[in-house]
Amino acid sequence: MLERPWYVAFNYPLAAAAIGLSIYGLIAIKSATLHVADAHTDFSHQVAYLIVGIVAMFVLAFTDYHIWYRFAKPVYAITIIMLAAVAFVGHSALGAQRWIGVGPIVFQPSEPAKLLVTLAVAALLANPKRRYKKWWEILIPIGAVAVPALLVLKQPDLGTALVLIAILTTILFFALPRWWQFAAYVGAVGAAAVVSPLFLHGYQRERLLVFLDPNHDPQGAGWSLIQSKIAVGSGELFGKGLFNGTQTQLGFVPEHTTDFIFTVIGEEFGFVGSVLLLGLYALLLGMGMLAVNAARDRYGLIVAAGIVAMFAFHILVNVGMTVGIMPVTGIPLPFISYGGSSLVTCLASVGVLLNIHMQSTRMTLDLRG
Repeated sequence: MLERPWYVAFNYPLAAAAIGLSIYGLIAIKSATLHVADAHTDFSHQVAYLIVGIVAMFVLAFTDYHIWYRFAKPVYAITIIMLAAVAFVGHSALGAQRWIGVGPIVFQPSEPAKLLVTLAVAALLANPKRRYKKWWEILIPIGAVAVPALLVLKQPDLGTALVLIAILTTILFFALPRWWQFAAYVGAVGAAAVVSPLFLHGYQRERLLVFLDPNHDPQGAGWSLIQSKIAVGSGELFGKGLFNGTQTQLGFVPEHTTDFIFTVIGEEFGFVGSVLLLGLYALLLGMGMLAVNAARDRYGLIVAAGIVAMFAFHILVNVGMTVGIMPVTGIPLPFISYGGSSLVTCLASVGVLLNIHMQSTRMTLDLRG
């Protein structure tokens, strides 16, 4: 039983930041789809996704997170099955096969996979029967993440694979008992990063070249980045006003409802609106770290750290690629980009953080049970 009532231990700023960001996203999506033929449908869908996500957030906030430790193997198996199913029954769009349908519901399995892999792999690292003092034991969690990462790469979805690597790196930092183990892992990842361009698809290599030289292909691969920087810069201090952005409203910026939705905020709300958005993200990450610090057991700490890393990586890469300081990768801006799979996953992840924070008023549980 909780030592204090739930309404005293509840992390209100974390929940408020998540809901506030989601509402901010609705406003941006409304503007981004203003001149799209089925704009009302897209906006209505996003509202529905938000309702489902908020319900999921509160359900998970009051669900003991230790249940995910006990059912880590089924959670992992379901994740692998979903990702593998994409290759056989998946729907294709924009040159990628990332979506599957269950009746009338179409979703992107790689989005919930980020949370589910975190919950499952954290259970491996928190298992008291494993001390991870032998060098080969580190291969177990690495392999557990490598399988879903490779399935995601096959779609192809480099951005999500990088998110999974970022999550793994963070939880290994918190979980490995010896510094040289983490150093060896970082060295291996660094070596892999050096040779990785040899294995990228042609359009992915072009994006990397454009990042190094934005004028490399201004009418092709560099178009999105150039127009994105123009849109954000033209917003100046206070922006052009809601629905008044020229670069976004006239369609100069591709994917401005998803990957490049930050351009809508930068152009129409300006520097002030962008800072407000980043302030909400800072609150979200700060309250997430509070959950990390409040965790009363190893599993809770690793899960919370992995979720915070997931959010931080998304924010850094998405905003960074919009303004040209990070390579262009197809990952959404948390709570803001259009898409039900992403929004529901983000809110569900916040729900897990909320429960970890509330559990801080409990005595540490024995995970061996």
